Amino acid sequence: MSHDIVVKDGLIVDGTGSAPYYGDVAIDGDTITQVGKVEGTGTKTIQADGKAVTPGFVDLHTHFDAQAGWDPYLTPVSWHGVTTALFGNCGVTFAPCKPADRDFLAGMMETVEDIPKNAILTGLPWDWESYGEYLDSIEKLNPAINITGMVGHCASRFYVMGERSITDNATDDEIKQIAELVGKSVADGAIGFSTNRLPGHVLPDGRSIPGTFAEPKELVAISEQVGKHGGIVQSVLNYGKLDEELDIVRKQVRAAGTRALFSAPYTPSNNGGISVYDEPIADMQAEGLDVTALTLPRSGGFLSGLRTDMFMFRTPAWNELRAMRFDDRLAAIRDADKRQKLIDEAKEQPNTRRATANWYWLGDEDRPNYTKGDSESLESLATAAGEHPAETWLRFMLESDGEAFFHIRFFNLQLDALPAFLKEEYVLPGIGDAGAHVSQIMDSGWTSFMLAHWVRDKEAFTLEEAVRKLTSTQARVVGFDDRGTLAAGKKADVNVIDMDRVAERQPQLVHDFPGEAPRLIQKAVGYQATICNGSLILENDEHTGERSGRVLRNPN
Repeated sequence: MSHDIVVKDGLIVDGTGSAPYYGDVAIDGDTITQVGKVEGTGTKTIQADGKAVTPGFVDLHTHFDAQAGWDPYLTPVSWHGVTTALFGNCGVTFAPCKPADRDFLAGMMETVEDIPKNAILTGLPWDWESYGEYLDSIEKLNPAINITGMVGHCASRFYVMGERSITDNATDDEIKQIAELVGKSVADGAIGFSTNRLPGHVLPDGRSIPGTFAEPKELVAISEQVGKHGGIVQSVLNYGKLDEELDIVRKQVRAAGTRALFSAPYTPSNNGGISVYDEPIADMQAEGLDVTALTLPRSGGFLSGLRTDMFMFRTPAWNELRAMRFDDRLAAIRDADKRQKLIDEAKEQPNTRRATANWYWLGDEDRPNYTKGDSESLESLATAAGEHPAETWLRFMLESDGEAFFHIRFFNLQLDALPAFLKEEYVLPGIGDAGAHVSQIMDSGWTSFMLAHWVRDKEAFTLEEAVRKLTSTQARVVGFDDRGTLAAGKKADVNVIDMDRVAERQPQLVHDFPGEAPRLIQKAVGYQATICNGSLILENDEHTGERSGRVLRNPN
């Protein structure tokens, strides 16, 4: 018997958490037709030779809302085994949108998610008003991987209330209109609804984005409409008021009757448990509520280097450096007088040493090092060298010809605590923020980090545990029961991974957004093959040119 593709002699890690075993996978069309011992040949045969054969990974926290309009390969995540990505997180989306409101939504996305406004306005066709029409527009791109989206609170509230959405409570009639608009968006294909209650996420004029301070009754009314169409609810919380915020999540998921998803930077427990989330989540689960938390499987943070704008200081000399192009920056720090001026101004700034205690050099190996200890921080390196941290930073830039990166950790700082947190059943790895913070942050390689660091290097997770957390458990949250496991009848989203080699590569800054706007990317090694809907989209870590992904709409 002949098949379209046969993956031969691999270590089958099927996504259910069951023990791996050696076998084959047969694919016909977009479907897995056989798993185990496959007789016959394939039009294409992938000889796995004992490498891990897994379902394609699911990334539940991306911001590809804009990038999907011009990058069909949805990089970086498609380099890291991801075959399905959820965008529309954190309440910020481009639909629903009246034509007159495009500039507002683009400006909001720029300040909240660091996606250049000009790239958004010129790179997207803006041929929609409703959320369903937006999905129709993105579908024309023919993406390489599957993408699915949520409708955002900000756009929906602004659509109904205009400027009042930023500062005012909604009237009962406005709440009804917003809820019905969101409900229609979910009925038209959105996988759910997202909201953002973090006051630090602001508009260009400094005001918090629409919906930040919405009353619980508004979120409950919206959630009811979302639930009528089987959609999920997603939240970014005000972590300074965690108890109140989690109570609102409880009310939302209770009203929706479906599933809730929220971002959960690790915070230790106050009463001997694993994290501060344990008790409120246990209470919700006791009530039968389905709530999932996402956390990055390593520290998350900004990248500081001569190629980014994340410098230490905003003094005249440092601002002058920031305004230059890269080649001019490098020439400037090579000039002894200019370099000394940078150092002198830095020394006048208070608390510099304490501020750089969470800055870590990613190293000069092909694989970046995200796990250095306190003794290797920029502060510690400077102290050991008898230097000011600015001197040390500049020295590293000089020695690397400007290519070095320091990782500025700002959440999940307690790396050793993360395995226990990630092993909790309600916690999944994620929050890579792919498509957002494009010139500031590069955490999108988290799937490769999970496999390389926590499975291979530290043996904190078995391979089957980690793969389950990357596949079937993530697919369950968004209701895609046709993906996430290797079994006959499931969609053929498959990875073939060399577990001895898999890893992230060093971040790079490129200028491939519309208008040559800059962004950070990060490639991977160890991916012999990635198959999406039965087509080989990645082979030996490089895209094949195949674009077999789909816009996955709400299946309910």
